[in-house]
Amino acid sequence: MTQHNQDWQVRKNAAIPDGIGIACDFYASRALNAELWDVEGRRYIDFAAGIAVANTGHRHPRIVQAIRAQLDAFTHTAFQVAPYGSYVELAERINRLAPGAHSKKTAFFTTGAEALENAVKIARAATGRTGIVAFSGAFHGRTFMGMALTGKVAPYKQDFGPLPAEVYHIPFPTPLDGVTTQDSLRALDLLFKADISPQRVAAIVIEPVQGEGGFNVAPPELLRALRERCDAHGILLIADEVQTGFARTGRMFAIEHSGVTPDLITMAKSLAGGMPLSGVCGRAELMDAAPRGSLGGTYAGNPLAIAAALAVLDVIDAEGLIARAEALGQRLRQALAGFGHPRVAEIRGLGAMVAAEFRQPDGRPDPDTAARIQRRALKRGLVLLTCGAYGQVIRFLFPLTIPDGLLEEGLAILRESMAG
Repeated sequence: MTQHNQDWQVRKNAAIPDGIGIACDFYASRALNAELWDVEGRRYIDFAAGIAVANTGHRHPRIVQAIRAQLDAFTHTAFQVAPYGSYVELAERINRLAPGAHSKKTAFFTTGAEALENAVKIARAATGRTGIVAFSGAFHGRTFMGMALTGKVAPYKQDFGPLPAEVYHIPFPTPLDGVTTQDSLRALDLLFKADISPQRVAAIVIEPVQGEGGFNVAPPELLRALRERCDAHGILLIADEVQTGFARTGRMFAIEHSGVTPDLITMAKSLAGGMPLSGVCGRAELMDAAPRGSLGGTYAGNPLAIAAALAVLDVIDAEGLIARAEALGQRLRQALAGFGHPRVAEIRGLGAMVAAEFRQPDGRPDPDTAARIQRRALKRGLVLLTCGAYGQVIRFLFPLTIPDGLLEEGLAILRESMAG
């Protein structure tokens, strides 16, 4: 029986709450690498990758094979009930890959928000403190602590209060808005004087590149200064690498660009190539601070997802995706600059985590232009995502496995969509 997007849309509107926002007006039927097909057979080039989940592409053969092999063995035992070696193997590999020569341990969960929640729990247990500092424009999830950490009210916090206490925000450097690294550091110093003593702060949480916030890159000098202040006051530095991790920025983890070593790293999204898996990796003595039984979850470290993640790491290594991210990002930046759109105020990012911000002639954010380009591209068969405080940014997250020809086809559609 032939399926139609509109029929599914009617059923969706009747069955699913409006609070779930959806970017595309089609319903996916199948996917392969950097392409999607809808239920009516139309093909799309995917420059979203499930919000940076499919760095290794949709249905990579090695990942599919790993999942199938695990499926034939068992799908679930709960690691806390009957453990399995693949969980341990993946933790060992993450411990080796994460920055820093210190001894590390890793715990696995299911979602990025869960990873952030548990990183806060670990930081509070390890330090005996409760305060957490985050940044404006940050996105750390839709759970209650995730919302508290997130630096954007609408739509994430709106109508959901009260939120957990002792979470504080300082400005993230955004040159287009005139916010500098020194402004951020002055705000942190003022926070320590006016609102909370640094001796009560457990951790500072930062995305090395803001995701939902607009792909704003944390300046290396900011990260170095945060590391110095953390060391001076016994505060932990948490790097949220949920969107930036696993080769996306031209490093395994984005914070490696700065040379700064965090105490804890949260990860998810591309860790398992489409399977739900997240993790927290950190200094061994910190990770051991949480009481036995306080970490985990029924589905945490699901064996199918663990198998997929081991295959993801193999693919990143075998196919040189870290270097490829740099090459793809350079090609994208070159193309965006060449299009010469008058409303593009800045092209920024690291590796293949690139965004274009649109501003009006008077400097105000221009979400209408970003949305218009996104709609035009979708009609032409290219999936794009917006982000930023006002939705004024288009972000590019195509799989790192995208063939060169398909990338060029997508860029041609983008050029047409930006032209009109």
